[in-house]
Amino acid sequence: MQQTEEYAQPIEVAAKPQSGTSKSIIIIGALFFIFGFVTWVNSTLIPYLQIACELNTSQAVWVTFAFYISYALMAFPSSWVINKVGFKSGMMYGLLVMAIGALIFIPAAHQRTFGLFLTGLFVIGIGLALLQTASNPYITILGPIESAAKRMSIMGICNKGAGALAPLVMGAILLKDMSGFEASLATLNPADKAARLNELASQVVMPYIVLAVILVLLAIMIRLSSLPNIQAEEDADAATGGRPLSSYTYLFFGFIALFLYVGVEVMAGDIIQVYGKEINIPLDIAKHFTTYTMIAMLVSYLLGIALIPKYISQEKSLRIAAILGIIFSMGAIFTSGYTSITFIVLLGFANAPVWPALWPLAIDGLGKHIKTGSALLIVGIAGGAILPKIWAILGEHVGLQKAFWIMVPCYLFILYYAVSGSKIGKKVR
Repeated sequence: MQQTEEYAQPIEVAAKPQSGTSKSIIIIGALFFIFGFVTWVNSTLIPYLQIACELNTSQAVWVTFAFYISYALMAFPSSWVINKVGFKSGMMYGLLVMAIGALIFIPAAHQRTFGLFLTGLFVIGIGLALLQTASNPYITILGPIESAAKRMSIMGICNKGAGALAPLVMGAILLKDMSGFEASLATLNPADKAARLNELASQVVMPYIVLAVILVLLAIMIRLSSLPNIQAEEDADAATGGRPLSSYTYLFFGFIALFLYVGVEVMAGDIIQVYGKEINIPLDIAKHFTTYTMIAMLVSYLLGIALIPKYISQEKSLRIAAILGIIFSMGAIFTSGYTSITFIVLLGFANAPVWPALWPLAIDGLGKHIKTGSALLIVGIAGGAILPKIWAILGEHVGLQKAFWIMVPCYLFILYYAVSGSKIGKKVR
């Protein structure tokens, strides 16, 4: 397809897979790897900035808020941008915006200013919102809707594989011998303490310069790639044209379910290090907990690829995930120490099937509303900003462990969506 056509036409619903599907999956998989690395490095940034910028837990959790709230603000503008410039250019611009956000970490580190760090994270989130608004519906409609969960699971492996790697790499750079560092700070006078903290803050500069360079190179590679454009084919839903978006109740319930899911996923992935430190597990050990959560998710994704849709449906996998989420949440609340941590790690196993199953259920049958519906679901990613912040505020009053009660109603709603909410307002075919 010629370049002019590709930029002129947005992604639409495909009735059948296009040629070059495998190549497209590989390219989108590479992007999901980048999503994962940039997203789950926040689990290291939270305790790192908590020390470097002298923050309490509630303040440190602004890291997740600044990062994920950008999705709520930018999802619909991102959809507009993609409609204007096309899929490839949208991805390229998203990567370049992320690179700008990474470079903001340089002055933030030199000034040791938490607000600048949050600004950098917010800008990175804007770029990711643009990327995700394009890539999630693209991979969903790249083939039959019945196997969309399998394709999303493949993307999940790319995402969570990077998520497992990010804390190991960044933890080794930013949190090396942090227990000894914190102990030494207590012995220093204010001037020497400030100097040591400035030295600690400067350690983030080089990794984010490297990240910015990689993002720019990826943007160039995307620009030069030959991703196929998915052409619109009139199906029954799109052809009717008269059904308003507000009548798709299952989409709006899907938005709520996804909002809650991202919140509990972030708590299991990003917050686990903070919680581990709170219950007196040394940070040199706790810095690896996010990697364990990601490994649990990877195992679950592999099971999803093997089982869906041949042996179990997307709806059934979502029901099982929600039930396991309730069980593991209760385990984290009613046990202690490493056992409680283990249950939070196991939440990764429960969480993995949710996004791959929930996304196709929520956009199935939207027809011409596919782009708007996808943008709405991207807004739901803001759950990663809101719920961890509520958890931290509750934790200040009732303790961080009891604050995990917030996860139980989240999984209950996801269970409701899997059982019946995903069918309300859906046209029978």
